Amino acid sequence: MTDAEKVTETPAVETAPESTGTTTATKAKAKVERSDKGVQPYAVIETGGKQYRVGVGDRIAVERLTADAGSDINIDRVLLLGGDGSTRIGTPVVDGASVTAHVDAHERGEKIIVFKFKAKKRYRRRTGHRQELTRLTITGISG
Repeated sequence: MTDAEKVTETPAVETAPESTGTTTATKAKAKVERSDKGVQPYAVIETGGKQYRVGVGDRIAVERLTADAGSDINIDRVLLLGGDGSTRIGTPVVDGASVTAHVDAHERGEKIIVFKFKAKKRYRRRTGHRQELTRLTITGISG
C-alpha cells in the first residue's frame, strides 16, 4: 500500500448530535429555507457623504436630514441597483432610480471623547461630541 492510498482510505467519522438536540443536517436545512425567500433587491445610496447598502425594510442611521420626523423622503443619489438578476451601476448615479424612506426619528449618536494632549507642556483639553443623526426605514426601491 502506497502513501497516497493510505491518505484516501481514511474512515468517515460520524458526528454526534449537539447538546441542543439539533443535528448539523437540521442547521443546513434552515440555511436553505432562508435563502429560498428569493433575492431581495438592494441599492447603494449616498447621503451625508457616506454610502449605505440598503434593502426594503432596513433601518439605518444617517447624518441629520432636514425632513420632519414621521415624513417620507426620496433619495435620488442611487449609485448602484442590484438583486434582481442584473446589476446597474451608475456613472456616478443610476438614471431614474430612487429610494423612498420613512423618517422615524431625529436622535443623537453615542458620545465620543476628544482629548488633546501635548507632552511636557502641561496642555490637556478634554471635550465631547455627539453626532446629530436621523433614523430611516427604507420603504421602497424603484428604478
